[in-house]
Amino acid sequence: MNILKGEIASLKVQGALSLVMVAVSSVRLSTIVIDTPETVSYLRVGNTVKVIFKETEVIIGKGTSHNISLQNKLAGTIRSVESGEILSKLVLDTVAGEITSIITANAVSQLELKEGTAVTAMIKTNEIMLSE
Repeated sequence: MNILKGEIASLKVQGALSLVMVAVSSVRLSTIVIDTPETVSYLRVGNTVKVIFKETEVIIGKGTSHNISLQNKLAGTIRSVESGEILSKLVLDTVAGEITSIITANAVSQLELKEGTAVTAMIKTNEIMLSE
């Protein structure tokens, strides 16, 4: 599990949903939570929160230019690659901290990913959880 610490920068509420922007270092990550400031006390601008997402939810793009709908993009460099027959584990260094991604071994091979490769880690807004 990837866990980063950040500060709530803004939130927009509609019904029982909140779109939350969290500043993690110099990066802003967005998430949608099924809570509001009225239902949980930690949803307040300025509060420190944990940003949590699974390794299997981190999409890897080679390089840093990707015109796609994913809002959460973290540029980084591959620190290590552990490849198995089916899956590979990538550990990335980003400005927000260490990120781990699990992708297929075929993707690692096709993209020619190795230590030192510049990549972008991308996480869908609905795949990020928040915690106090």
